[in-house]
Amino acid sequence: MGEPCGRTARLRAGGLALFRSRAVHRTARGPDEEPMSRPADSAPAPGPTDPTDPADQTGPAPAPPPPPGTDGDTGDPVSRLLRDRGYQGLLALCVLLGVPIALASFFFVSLQHWLQRQVWEELPNAVGYDRAPWWWPLPALFLAGLILAPIVTRMPGRGGHVPVHGLGGKPIGPVELPSVVIAAVATLPLGVVLGPEAPLMALGSGLALLAMRPLKKAASPKGVALLATAGSTAAISTILGGPVVAAVLILEAAALAGPQMVALLLPCLIASATGALVFTGFGNWTGLSTGGLKLPQVPPDVNPDAGDFLWGIPIVLLIVVVVGGAHRLALPTERWVQGSTAWRTVACASAVGVPLAAYSLITDRSPDEAALSGQTMLGQLAAAPHALSVGALVTLVVCKALAWMVCLGSLRGGPIFPAVLLGAATAMACSGLPGLHPTPALALGMAAGAAVVTGLPLTSAVLAVLLMGPDAFDQMPLIVVAAVVGFAANRLMPAPKQTRAGPSADAGAAARP
Repeated sequence: MGEPCGRTARLRAGGLALFRSRAVHRTARGPDEEPMSRPADSAPAPGPTDPTDPADQTGPAPAPPPPPGTDGDTGDPVSRLLRDRGYQGLLALCVLLGVPIALASFFFVSLQHWLQRQVWEELPNAVGYDRAPWWWPLPALFLAGLILAPIVTRMPGRGGHVPVHGLGGKPIGPVELPSVVIAAVATLPLGVVLGPEAPLMALGSGLALLAMRPLKKAASPKGVALLATAGSTAAISTILGGPVVAAVLILEAAALAGPQMVALLLPCLIASATGALVFTGFGNWTGLSTGGLKLPQVPPDVNPDAGDFLWGIPIVLLIVVVVGGAHRLALPTERWVQGSTAWRTVACASAVGVPLAAYSLITDRSPDEAALSGQTMLGQLAAAPHALSVGALVTLVVCKALAWMVCLGSLRGGPIFPAVLLGAATAMACSGLPGLHPTPALALGMAAGAAVVTGLPLTSAVLAVLLMGPDAFDQMPLIVVAAVVGFAANRLMPAPKQTRAGPSADAGAAARP
C-alpha cells in the first residue's frame, strides 16, 4: 500500500486524460469552434485562420469574440459545459442508465445474500446442526476454488481483476462481464473473505458499455469512458449507503478539480441517485434483503474526550500494521498463483478455510463470523460491543486477516468491506483500555481500516460518518483524524519491491491452464 491502489492510480491518470478535452478547456478558444458533440477528427470549417497571412486574405477577418457576460461567452467554462448539447445528452443518458443498472445490482446482491444464507444457515440446519460446524469452511472454500479455477483460466475477463490491486483497472466490457458475475455469485457466498463492491462496479460499467454499443460509432471515446464511470458509480452506490459516498470515492480517486471535476461529478451523481432511488424502492416492494454495508444499531453516543484521542492514534497505527501488513503480504501470493493458475487457485481457496475453521475451534463460535465480507459481523459488533471477549476479538482479527490476505492475492471480489471490519474489530478489542469508549473506538476503526485499504481518506471519513448515523456528529473529529493518520502512516510504510505484476506476467498467466 505504499502506492495508491490500482483503481486510484488509473482514475487519476485516466481522469486527467479523459477531461483534457475541448468540452472542458474552452477558455482560450473562440465561439465559432466545434461543440463537444463534434468528433475530434472532424475537419475545421473553411475560412481564414490568420488575418496577417496574405494567403488568408480572401475573406473577411473573423469577428472578435463577444465580451464575457454576453450570450456568446459567459467567461465561465462550467456554464459553457452545461450549455453543450453533447454534455446535456450525456446527462440524460446517465438518468436512463441508472434504472437498469440499479435493477441489475439489486438482483445481483439479493441473489448473493440469499445464497449466503443457504450455505451458512439453512444447509447446516438441514443436516442437523444449529449452526455451521467448525469444519464447514474447509469443503465450502475448496468448492469455491474448484468453481473459480476454470473461470480465471478459460473465460474472457478471468473473473475480474485480482483484488490486491484495489477496486479494479479499466472498465469491464460486455464480453468480460459474464465471468465477473459468475465468479462473484458462485464463490463469494461460499465464504471467500472479500466484498461485492468490485464485482458491482464491473457490473455497472459493463452494462453501461453494453448500452452504448448501438451508439459506438457516434460516441467519442471520452464520452464512452465517462458513461462507464457513471455506471460503476451507480452500481457501487447501491451498497455504500447512497450516491454521496460513491461520488466522493470516484472524485477523490480521479483527483480532479474545477471544470474537470464538474464534468465527472454530474453524470456520476445523476446515475447513482437515480439508481439508489430505484434500488431502495424495489427493495421495499419485494421485501428482499441485499445485505448492504450498514449498521442497523450503533452503541450509545459518547462524546470523545482526551482519552479517546490519546488512545486513538496508537490504535490507528495498529490498524495500519494489521490491514496494511496483510495487504502487502498478499502480493507474493498473487505472484505465486500466476505460476500455475488453476491448481494454485484451488490451493489458495482451500487454505482460506484453515484460519476460518481455527477461529471456530478457538472461540467456539460460528465460522461465518470470520468468513465472508464482514458486513453482518460488523453490524453485530456495533449492536453488541461487549458480546465478544477481548480474546475472541483478537482471534477474529488474526484469523480474518490471514484469510483476507490469501483471498486478496488469489480469488475475486472487493477488498474494502473486510478491511472495514478488521479496523473496527481491532479498535473494539482495545475499547477496554482506560479512557477509551466503544463508540469512538468503532468509529475510528472503520475510518482507519477503509483509509488504509483504499488510500482515500476523505471517502473513508464520509463512509464512517454515514455508517455511524446519529452518533456521527460527535464522532466526526475523531473519524477525520483516524482517516488522515491511517492514510499517512500507511503511505509512509516501506513499499513492497514489486507492487504489481508486469504485463508479461499477466499475459503468461492468462495463457497457462
